[in-house]
Amino acid sequence: MTTRDEMVAAIREKARILYEGKQVAHRSCGMAIAETFGREPRPYHALRKGGITGTGQCGAIIAGQLVLGELLSEPGGTAPLTPALKAAVERFQAEVARRLPLGPQGTIVCNDLTSPFADFGGADRKLFCTGLAASVAEIVAEIVVDLGVRVDLSPARDP
Repeated sequence: MTTRDEMVAAIREKARILYEGKQVAHRSCGMAIAETFGREPRPYHALRKGGITGTGQCGAIIAGQLVLGELLSEPGGTAPLTPALKAAVERFQAEVARRLPLGPQGTIVCNDLTSPFADFGGADRKLFCTGLAASVAEIVAEIVVDLGVRVDLSPARDP
C-alpha cells in the first residue's frame, strides 16, 4: 500500500520529469501540471510563459488551480460551487503564498519570476521553473490526496 507521502512524492516527481524534459519530451509548465494529474493537456498550453506573453501569472500556478477545478467540480458546468472546491482553492492559494517564491517585483507574474535570469532559455531559469512546477504539483497532490481523490500514479512518458 502506498502512503500519502509516497503518493505526493511520486506526483511531484512526475511533474518534475515532465517539465524538465530530460527523461521525456519537455512540456510547458501548465501542460506538465495537467498531464501529471491525468487531465487533457492541450488547453493548458495557453498558460506557457505566463499566458504566452509572460505578462500573466505563472502558468504552473494557474494550472494547479484549474486542475483542482477539474477534479473537485460537479459535472455539467451549471452546478454550484462545491464546498470541497472552495476549501481546496483556499488551501492551494495559501500554500502557494507560503511556499513559492515571488519575483523581485513581489508578484507571481511569469516575467517577474523569471526576471533574475538573463536567458529565458537558459539552464538556470529552466531549473527554477522545474522546481516551481514540481512544487505546484506537490501542493495540488497534498490537497487532493487528503480529500480522497484517486490520482493516477502512472510514470511520465512521451505522448
